[in-house]
Amino acid sequence: MARHAAIFTITCAFFGVNPTLAGIATVLNVVFLLFFFRHLGFAIAAARWAERDINAPLIGAFTPSVAVLVACKDEELVVDGMVAALLGLDYPRHQLTVVVVDDASTDGTGERLDAWTVVDPRLRVLHREPGAGGGKSGALNDALALVDAEIAVIFDADHQPEPDVLRRLVRHFREPKVGAVMGRCVVRNGIESPLAGTIFIDYLSGYLVNEYGRQALFELPAYGGANCAVRTTLIRGLGGWNPHTVTEDTDLTLRLLLDGYRVRYDPSAVDFEEAVLSSRRFWKQRYRWARGHQKCLRDYWRPILRTRHLTLMEKLESMLFLWVYHVPVLCGLGLLLILLRAVGIGGSSPMHMVALSALLFAGPFTELAVGLVLGRVERRAVWMLVGFIPAFGMSILTATAAYFDGMWGRAYSWSKTARSGATSTIAPIARAEVAELGTLREAA
Repeated sequence: MARHAAIFTITCAFFGVNPTLAGIATVLNVVFLLFFFRHLGFAIAAARWAERDINAPLIGAFTPSVAVLVACKDEELVVDGMVAALLGLDYPRHQLTVVVVDDASTDGTGERLDAWTVVDPRLRVLHREPGAGGGKSGALNDALALVDAEIAVIFDADHQPEPDVLRRLVRHFREPKVGAVMGRCVVRNGIESPLAGTIFIDYLSGYLVNEYGRQALFELPAYGGANCAVRTTLIRGLGGWNPHTVTEDTDLTLRLLLDGYRVRYDPSAVDFEEAVLSSRRFWKQRYRWARGHQKCLRDYWRPILRTRHLTLMEKLESMLFLWVYHVPVLCGLGLLLILLRAVGIGGSSPMHMVALSALLFAGPFTELAVGLVLGRVERRAVWMLVGFIPAFGMSILTATAAYFDGMWGRAYSWSKTARSGATSTIAPIARAEVAELGTLREAA
């Protein structure tokens, strides 16, 4: 950070404060314009083709051996629903193993899991000792050591997949170059709080537009960490999930690309999860995402640029993907420049600043609008977009805090998201019509 400050000071001394601020505003406009066209491209691709793939029929029977792995820590509020959904999956019994890791829980998670093992022998429970370390990555690595399956499918403890999820995910592994597959996550408790409703719409945008667009335009969707599958030979060959990152999903996405493999996204593989209900939990969750994603940029930008497995355009998209959690930091800087211009500081013209402020919001709201259309929400749910104004501000703050903490080298370890057990919106294991405000009329 001292280097950043020194560069800014020297530039101001050489060119003057106003020209320096005007130059920064110009650079920000270029960056925001680039991301705007990226958002727009994703939105157009999703609007044209996503509905076809969302409703794609399940054809053929490809059933490699599958190990479903779940890491749990203090999850007694949601663990029963999760295990019931996993044991209800439509997959050949002899080809399916379910391993749930009790990661030194201090509540009743372990006891509940042990009770489930009596019900179905396909369920195996691994109890980790306190201090085992590695967070979610460490728990998944321990579970992986217990199984001998071709494909590992990962869910989080609050997830409840539809019965056909495994069949939809594993069918993509017929192609040898596919190393991992990501399914679509849907928020099931969007009516529990205004924040949950905002996150519900955010997921529509993220999975129906952003993830879909990355696949449709570049074939570069991301492995998302839950409701996703990976070849066990690959994950073992890569040394397992990285215990030194708090976003093991982004880390694995990049390692697969650098090893010459691809990730596929299947929007028809639907899984329901719980959104956080409070601002405090939202902050902790998004801070962790930003902190881990920003670290991945620092760790992988050079290898991404050097690899022979990606074309020039694919490298550009991968770099934009890595910059996603730095863009809110730049948005905060842009808002600061707008405020400075309002009090007469800064050399940018008013029209220059209008362009800057418009680009701050145009791209993301384009994706949100298309997500609402594809999600078939009720018309009055459009007003829930107002909730993105404070959420946008919160994202700027969390990403900026994560950026400075990462640059200063402040220690940070994996932190789980607290659950509420909310299940109010969507029946857990079935496609269903939903009439509540802000929820899907058709889940797929």
